[in-house]
Amino acid sequence: MNVNNLKSWIIAVFLAVSLTNSSCNAISANQSTIDNINNLNQESNPFWVEDYGSKNRRGTENSEERSKEILVVLDGDRSISQAQPQIQSLNQSSKVIHVINRLSFGATPGDIEKIKKIGIEKYIQQQLTPESIPESQNLENQLSQLQTLGLTPAQLYSQYSVNRLPKPTPEIRKERLKKQRLIAQEAIKARLLRATQSNRQLQEIMVDFWYNHFNVYQDKGQTSLWVGAYEEQAIRPHILGKFRDLLGATARHPAMLFYLDNWQNTAPNNRPKGRFKGLNENYARELMELHTLGVDGGYTQEDVITLAKIFTGWGFRSPGQKLEDGYDFYFNSQRHDSTDKIFLGQQIPGSGIAEGEQALDILAKHPATARHISYKIAQYFVVDRPPKSLVDKLAKRFLTTDGDIRAVLTTLFESPEFWDTKYYNTKFKTPYQYVISSLRATDTPIEDFARINSILHRMGMPLYGNPSPDGYKNTQEAWLNPNGINWRLSFATTIGTGGLKRNSKNQPSKTNAAIDDTELTNTLGNNLSPKTQEVLKSISPRQRDVIILGSPEFMYR
Repeated sequence: MNVNNLKSWIIAVFLAVSLTNSSCNAISANQSTIDNINNLNQESNPFWVEDYGSKNRRGTENSEERSKEILVVLDGDRSISQAQPQIQSLNQSSKVIHVINRLSFGATPGDIEKIKKIGIEKYIQQQLTPESIPESQNLENQLSQLQTLGLTPAQLYSQYSVNRLPKPTPEIRKERLKKQRLIAQEAIKARLLRATQSNRQLQEIMVDFWYNHFNVYQDKGQTSLWVGAYEEQAIRPHILGKFRDLLGATARHPAMLFYLDNWQNTAPNNRPKGRFKGLNENYARELMELHTLGVDGGYTQEDVITLAKIFTGWGFRSPGQKLEDGYDFYFNSQRHDSTDKIFLGQQIPGSGIAEGEQALDILAKHPATARHISYKIAQYFVVDRPPKSLVDKLAKRFLTTDGDIRAVLTTLFESPEFWDTKYYNTKFKTPYQYVISSLRATDTPIEDFARINSILHRMGMPLYGNPSPDGYKNTQEAWLNPNGINWRLSFATTIGTGGLKRNSKNQPSKTNAAIDDTELTNTLGNNLSPKTQEVLKSISPRQRDVIILGSPEFMYR
């Protein structure tokens, strides 16, 4: 049995056991359910003994350790695959499903027929030019009602921040905090609405990709006011443009400046004042390690220190002061280290704010950056361990087009590696991708956005909720675990039985019919394995939609 079959077997058996025992009641996240997965790793599982018992158990007798080993065996490391076997292209029907799963958050009813009608190539070109795709009036209307979505960071601070109030009473403070929470609520609502309803699906895919790449954590101080504005102003306008523009927009945004502490970054010989006490290397380090060159990009600690000096004085104005360029960004020359510098072997004369722009130019054009970004794009769209041939192609296109993201994606979608049969339905969905694809496949409208984000929180992936600057991972290794599968099954049961539709704050509870399993199967392109089909035949119709949403085929894209 190969690795992919083993993955399917583990999940399929667990689904059958869990759903049969639950009688289609909502599955809770308890230890007994987690033990069901661990029990699959025992010697009683003939597939485990036959294929991996002698080679990969390494003598352990602990079921929890074996569970961890299975995850390691399934995913391996995240290095570039060096092997270059012959590429076999998908057939036409599989290509339609593949392009839906990789260029969108999953099929909605009728998507397969639409793409077959216009053709795969035209669909890809449309998605690469989202401005050419009209959005539904319903989505536009819902977004227009979000009063905080278009506000600048200064407006958000002055109108919603508790800290803006001089000596507020407890009652006023409580009311202001309630008002402040509206910012995050509307940012979450906007993201979920667009992900589930937008016709510009590749655009939403790239928002997810780039926000994680330039991650900002909403619960660090004042960033709670600005994550929505950060996505709207620094991320969304540049997702298919030039990487240098995206890099510069994130570097100047108050959310990033506050999150990675660069607003405090001050020349070491500057007289300390308040929080401005010398160099802060946080942003400089993450700018090279995560945003551009990569951890193996060839820079040194001396480069980190030099880059931190280059970005001294990069901060933001306080609300009420005159703003520049529509942002709150402000360069304080009095806190800047104005000495001449050598960064990554290149001379940068002391020239104030221009030093930072020159450093960003150097980083954006660096071959290591091209490779790092190309690797991450290939990993997101193709496979956890992308082939070297593909990464090389994307990196070359990145360099020759001056970091044109749309051009890099075009090369990706035209590559034989993207269409290789061995990568079909092999990318394990992140919790966010799983939840959104479930809502889209079942055509389930979101009535309680906080509840959806709470579900994502239980799965380990709340929106804007990753405290680490490297963002959420998109690999199987990060998300295939007993507790994560358990929560997915719970969500599959809830959505499959109409549970989300009957939980509205403003409407009385009512019973909804379960989702039609035949329609759901057709929406997904009849892409179910023989094992899943066998399970479906053995259970009642009212359980089938839950099995489909929890099947191995639906866990992957």
